[in-house]
Parts: sequence; structure tokens; C-alpha cells
Amino acid sequence: MTQGEQRREQPPSHGGGRDDGGPHGGGRGGDGGDWQRDVLRELGGGREAASGRPGEPALRLVHPAPPQPGPPQPATTGTAAAPRSAADAVGDADGGSGGRGGGGLSDPQVSGGPHISGPHISGAHISAPRESVPHISGPVPPARVSDVAAPGSPAAGAPDPERPASPAPSAPPAPPASPVAPGPDPRLPASPAPESSPTLDPRLLIALGRPLHGDPMTRRTGRALRKLTSSVARDVAEQTRIARELQQPVTTGRVVAVTSIRGGVGKSTVSALLGRTLNHYRHDLVLTMEADAALGTLPVRMGAEAVRWTCADLAPILTPSMRLTDVTGYLVPVSDGGWLLPASRGQVGAPLDMTTYRKVTLALRRYFAVTVVDCESLPGEVARTAMDTAHARVVVAPMTAEGVGATRQVLDWLARLPHSALAGTVVALVCGAPDTVLDDKAAAGHLRETGVTVVTVPYDRHLAGGGPIRTDLLAQTTQHAVLRLAAEVMGRAVRVR
Repeated sequence: MTQGEQRREQPPSHGGGRDDGGPHGGGRGGDGGDWQRDVLRELGGGREAASGRPGEPALRLVHPAPPQPGPPQPATTGTAAAPRSAADAVGDADGGSGGRGGGGLSDPQVSGGPHISGPHISGAHISAPRESVPHISGPVPPARVSDVAAPGSPAAGAPDPERPASPAPSAPPAPPASPVAPGPDPRLPASPAPESSPTLDPRLLIALGRPLHGDPMTRRTGRALRKLTSSVARDVAEQTRIARELQQPVTTGRVVAVTSIRGGVGKSTVSALLGRTLNHYRHDLVLTMEADAALGTLPVRMGAEAVRWTCADLAPILTPSMRLTDVTGYLVPVSDGGWLLPASRGQVGAPLDMTTYRKVTLALRRYFAVTVVDCESLPGEVARTAMDTAHARVVVAPMTAEGVGATRQVLDWLARLPHSALAGTVVALVCGAPDTVLDDKAAAGHLRETGVTVVTVPYDRHLAGGGPIRTDLLAQTTQHAVLRLAAEVMGRAVRVR
């Protein structure tokens, strides 16, 4: 056998196949044809039709359909790998040697079939069935193909297009900020405000009747006739001198204390007359204060219809930062001018203590030029404190023998005080009855022996009837006595430094 014949009978070394038609054999089989070249021939533009040999698979060339418009596909988080077709498998085997020589054929298995190497044909596409990939919800790791969402399915974390996403629950609106409560005003009382109480029962006011004039009609008529024939120059000069005494300027608030040896002698009446007179003649503020809590009559005599705040109520409220308008809000305004601070609301209560009296009087001196204090009767503690600390003092004595004698003992006690309180004391000798058996001149002389000034206040029908005092109804002699008493007191109060 020649060398050429041996080469034709030797099986090809690059086919790797045998004539047994094994799975990896690239041999000719029973008819000796090369089916790989036939496949490549058919893929090469259809110049050579299929031979129709038995056992060879028939391949169809399918052109890709034009893209159809559709809904935009959501972007996926990973790269989706589509299944490989047979034509793609042929293009990937481009590195092997094709042609009639049959060399360089590889046989790795892809998706259960043989891998065919050959040139990549542009414009031709071999369709193959696609495997359906189940919808995967949740985050997709990019390394696993089985976890990648299929085309047309929503991406991981994207809302379902058929099911609109429900809006996220919004946080409940914050409640409106409540306004900051202001702090308590130090000028306001910490305890509830007391209730107002009438000074007199309304039924008693009706029964009081019409007030009387201090002078009878006959006396007033005779006085009017005398004015027609007499000179009034002397009266005008006296009133001018008294007015000058009452209007003396003061540097600090002055306190005038009024007391007596016992109750019922006219102490509150004299205090009301002094307060009304000083307020009428002076151009600054005058306060009339009651320091006798034992059912005193000063609010009634001053004409107050009701009372509310007392000395004990005002003591814990007063502070140095309070203004005059704050203080007067707790006081009772008097009808013809001035202010009133009562000690009780017409009820029996605890007496005023010395600490409360000192605190109230010292605090109110800053706002009022003159303070007239209606003290309790001697020898009470508050009365003795008031007599010792006041700038001027008035001791009210009744026009009786026992009353004058007790008043003399009080004056002797004042003379023994260290700062000589007797020099600033004036005695008001009050006649409470129209007919008296005691000589007023003798009684006044007995009291003057101690060195004090004595002013006699005659009987007055208007004052004796009780009730509110009206200065226009006072008798003329009473008006002169009150003016002189106020001038004497004011002169002594101003001289004290």
C-alpha cells in the first residue's frame, strides 16, 4: 500500500470521532458525510441547500421581529443574563478552526447540547425557547442569575404598577404650643380676696332718718343778722392763719395718733374730723387709718358704705416695689376726698397686733403726707406703741370729772417717756351732752398744768346723732374748734425731725 492510500484510509485526527457515532465523535457515520460542514454551509448565506440526509437536524433561519412599543421597563439592580441560543453558541466558538480541514473543533456541553464553533453571522439570529424566570421580590444579589428579575417584571423594591403605592402614614400634627403662664404678680395677694361687707345694715340706714344741723335754726338766723352789721376782717385773718398752719409742707409722711382712756368718748369722731379737715386744706394725700378692730365706728363716720381690705389683710401684701396706684386699690375712697383703711369688716375678730401696725404705718408713710390713726383705747399695746412712735398725738378726754382725772394720769405717763412725748401732744376735751355739770374752763385748766394744749370741742347736734359726718352740717363753733385742733396737731407734727 502506498503512502497516499494510507493517508486516505487514516481517520482524521482532529475530528475526535469514531465510526461508532458516539456522543463526542465527529466521524462520518455510516455514509461518511461531514454534517458540521453542511451546517456551516447552510449558515453561509443559503448558497447550498440542505441535503436532506437522514439523521441531520433541520435548522431554520428566523429573522428577529421588529421591536414593538411597550411600557418602559423598570431598571433592575443587577445585569440580567438572557438564555443563550444556538447561533450565539456558534459565534462564541469563533476561536476554533473551521473549514474542510475539520480541525480545532471543541465539544463543551452547553445547556445539554453540543457547542458548535464557527463564524458569527451578523443579521441572522437563531431563535430558541426562553426559559421563564420566576418573579423575585426583594434585593437581588448581582452574582446569581437565578435571582435576577425577568424582563417585564418590576424591579426589586419598586412599587407594583397595577397596585398604586399607598402614601406613607404621616406623623400626627403636633399640638399647638400652650402659652406660657405668667408668673404670679408680687403686687397681687396670694390669698383669695375678701368679700365686701356693708358698714351698716341697710335697714338701719333707712331708720337713721335725716341728719340734723349742728346749730339750731334760731342760732343760724341770729348769726346771719350779725354779719350784716359787723366786720368780718377778724374772722378772715384767723382763718388765713389756720389755713397756713394746715398747709405746711412736709419732707416725709407724718403720723398723727388719736387715742383715749376708754371707748365711747368720741375718739373715732375726732379722728374722722381731723382726716376730713386735713384733706380739705392740704393739696397732698391724706389717709385715715383705723387701728381699733373692736367694732370701730370710723368707717361709718367717714361715710364709707362698704369695706373690704383691712390692715391685717394689707400687711402681707405691702412691698417696697408697689406704686401708689397699687396701694390705693386696697383702700376705700372717701366721698369728699382722702382715703380710708379700716381695721375690721364690722365683725368681731382678732385685735390688731403691734407688728402688723408697725409694718402698715411704715409702708404707707411713703405714699401719704399725713396719716391719721384711730388707735385703740389706752393702755392697749398698739395704743402705747402708736403714742410712742407718732409725730403728733391727740388724747380725747370726755367732759366729765372721772374722764378728766384719767386723762391727767395719761399725760403724766407721757411726760415720763424718754423722748418727751408730751411736747407733741394735744388734748381734745369733748362735750357729748348739751347740759354738763362740769365747768369746761376748770377742766381745761387742770389738764394744762402738765404743759399740753387743750382744745374744747363743744356739743354738736349733728355729731351727737351718729352716722356719717357731713362737714357742711357742723355747728360754727365746732368747725372753729376742729380747725384749731388740726392746726395745733399739724404744727407739732412738722416740727418733729
